Amino acid sequence: MKILTKITIGLAAASLLLVGCNGSKTQTATDSQAHVKPIIDESHLGYRGTTDLLKEDVIPPAVAYGSAAPGTSKKIARAYQDAPPMIPHDTTGMLPITQDNNQCLMCHMPDMAASMGATPIPVSHFTNFRPKTTVKGDEILKNGKVIVNTSSETLKNVSINVDKSEQHLYAGRFNCTQCHAPQAINTLVDQNSFKPTYTSKDGAHKSSWNQSKWLKDINTDK
Repeated sequence: MKILTKITIGLAAASLLLVGCNGSKTQTATDSQAHVKPIIDESHLGYRGTTDLLKEDVIPPAVAYGSAAPGTSKKIARAYQDAPPMIPHDTTGMLPITQDNNQCLMCHMPDMAASMGATPIPVSHFTNFRPKTTVKGDEILKNGKVIVNTSSETLKNVSINVDKSEQHLYAGRFNCTQCHAPQAINTLVDQNSFKPTYTSKDGAHKSSWNQSKWLKDINTDK
């Protein structure tokens, strides 16, 4: 009888202990959940200004670009070192650019840029970095000479065609807006907090791309 009583008392004590522990955990979880607040709701998931993300007839804000005339605008800092510069001025009537109609050249050719207050086109845009390559049977020819299938830049018979007088833009560079684009002036829904670290002192407005073995005698830092 005494043994049975002890067992009963022991089970009762264990039950109370378990209930106390579970109650404590439940209370802690409840308190924790009470302090959790939503950081982002649906209205922040897009720039259409609606919480109905599946609605199809919502018209997004119109994209607006700078209207400053060429020569009167302020240069836009590059997003990162050697990034293609953004176009800071109005491009109305200048697009689309074609090989036969490129109004960018009127101000940005090196011999005109200084007097127009424009950024001059760099020598890299007057350079063909693609030696003429053909295949004859099982052989690869560059500039008409057979070469080993390698990308080594020490090959003496692989030449790069450079217009050192900077008179003729390389045909592969005619479409300026393929890399350079106007900058929208809309207010961002989510602000950009990226801060570039430039590798050169004037990296915000100038390229740091310099010579390599390919360009041993070419000043590309202009």
